Amino acid sequence: MIFDTTKSLSLSDFDYEIPEELIAQYPAEKRENSRLLVMNRRTGSLEHSHFSNIGEFLRDDDVLVVNKTKVFPSRVFAIKEKTDHEIEIFLLRSLGNNLWESLVKPARKVRVGNRLIFSNGISAEVIDNTVSGGRVLEFDLKKGESLYPILDEIGTWPLPPYIKRESTKIDQERYQTVYAETVGAVAAPTAGLHFTNEILTQLKTRGIDVHSVLLHVGIGTFQPVRVEDVSKHRMASEFYEVTEETVDAIKKAKAKKRRIIAVGTTSVRALESAFQPPRGLIAGSGWTDKYIHPPYEFNVIDGLITNFHQPKSTLLMLVSAFSNRENIIRTYKTAIAEKYHFFSYGDAMFLQ
Repeated sequence: MIFDTTKSLSLSDFDYEIPEELIAQYPAEKRENSRLLVMNRRTGSLEHSHFSNIGEFLRDDDVLVVNKTKVFPSRVFAIKEKTDHEIEIFLLRSLGNNLWESLVKPARKVRVGNRLIFSNGISAEVIDNTVSGGRVLEFDLKKGESLYPILDEIGTWPLPPYIKRESTKIDQERYQTVYAETVGAVAAPTAGLHFTNEILTQLKTRGIDVHSVLLHVGIGTFQPVRVEDVSKHRMASEFYEVTEETVDAIKKAKAKKRRIIAVGTTSVRALESAFQPPRGLIAGSGWTDKYIHPPYEFNVIDGLITNFHQPKSTLLMLVSAFSNRENIIRTYKTAIAEKYHFFSYGDAMFLQ
């Protein structure tokens, strides 16, 4: 179904005011304690609940699709060689052969040819600039040695900037889904943070199937839109994978008219990236810059579990495309009036 086809939309159409006190700074005491706002995406009607009751809104033959990406501690600090300048580094993605794309701060102090020294003695040379203002670092590692175990020792959790605190031990557990499997994300697929192993077991017992896709959340997901004409925005590429097993399960479910419920916008983008007309959903992997904004015809999903997203973000545009902008903005205003919590550690929505 395509919505919002009557007029072109501007960035300002996706703006709204969010009181600072509603931006969640910590996760709920328990994952399932988050609130849940259920929305009929066609009529805009709403029902208030809690995530522990998510099963009440799912059918026994539904199929859930989750993103199995795993967050790594991608925020690290180094000293620029022969100086006392501390550099904050946000590692974005591995480019292979010990090369990493990164953001650095302060960027003006980090130039090609500089060497950065980390707390455990390893070093990295700045070998290039990126078009987004970042740097490419080449780490001094042994052949076949992975940076991920080292980051577990020296890195910190990459909490988004609207969380106004340093990461703590609680984030190591709670800024990660219980089904996280494949390391590579610099931000959590936050819709999945509400699920517990107990909830998933209960749903599977009822006959609800759970299948996974992979999209390593990177700069593409959270980079701001800087153009007023939203159709002109271009997403940075992120790695995705949709397996043959997941494709077969979805095709069989659709043949039986079972609903496909995506958990999170990244799961949606992985599925839509794998959809290739006229062949349909095709297993595969690669880099995707899939950008979904109104108007858009969704090819795979029938429902979406998601969090409340930042103003003017591509995530807000995606959920608006799945319903329509007016319904979503009206729903967000209701959530604000009812004091729901927003963003990564906030409450959840179910659009069906």
